[in-house]
Amino acid sequence: MTDTRFGGSAGLLQRLRPVRVDVAELSEVADAVFPALAAPGLRIELLRRSGAGSVVVLEEDERSVRVPLHDLADDMTRAGVAPARDAIAAALTSWVRHRPVTDAAAAASGVAVVDWSDRRETSVGWRVVVRRGALALPWTPATADADAVDRTRAAATGRARDVAVDLRVEGPVALWSHPLPVLASAALAAPDRMLHRVRTAGLTTTELHAVVTPRRPVACAGPAIAARLAGETTESSVTLPWAELSGLPWIQEM
Repeated sequence: MTDTRFGGSAGLLQRLRPVRVDVAELSEVADAVFPALAAPGLRIELLRRSGAGSVVVLEEDERSVRVPLHDLADDMTRAGVAPARDAIAAALTSWVRHRPVTDAAAAASGVAVVDWSDRRETSVGWRVVVRRGALALPWTPATADADAVDRTRAAATGRARDVAVDLRVEGPVALWSHPLPVLASAALAAPDRMLHRVRTAGLTTTELHAVVTPRRPVACAGPAIAARLAGETTESSVTLPWAELSGLPWIQEM
């Protein structure tokens, strides 16, 4: 699986036959890139330690990431990052943007989306994501305060209802999409509104099912068509009767 923390754009040959990212080169690029990536509340620093090796430190609110520079170079090499300064700079920038989501960011701007709740990709549930540019990153609560987690989830559900999701009806199928695909499933936070829009768009199927593939557009159709859609896709999916949408659980990550 491609390591998307570094951008995930390396070609197949580059990943199969990677050329090592030099630690000294990475250190020089980090010195040039990190100041531009700094933001209020975010500390990004390359700590140089004699004899112990340099360490990259990311600190933001309660989140702290410390990675030996040598290990970061190894991870980049395995991900197929080209050993050129511009490629290393792009990979470092992507890596910083993939840093863990803080509790404060989730509370302030998190959006509820549907994601896989098991590694076998057989069931789904709600989780909170936070947008960073073209990314939508999952939040794993750091706090042990269950009430605070509930408040963040409730606020994220409210924001999900306000996400502008595109609807296209093609014959007996309604397709919900978003420029950032992970946000397409935010529409499921307001199933009654979805149903109204589908009916208004001309899809009059009495009993609707949703075909959900997390991080992809959401398809809605009658039971037989939904089953056919799920059977034709090469990706894992879950087909949910409309009545079950309002009862999807939260993914437990505490």
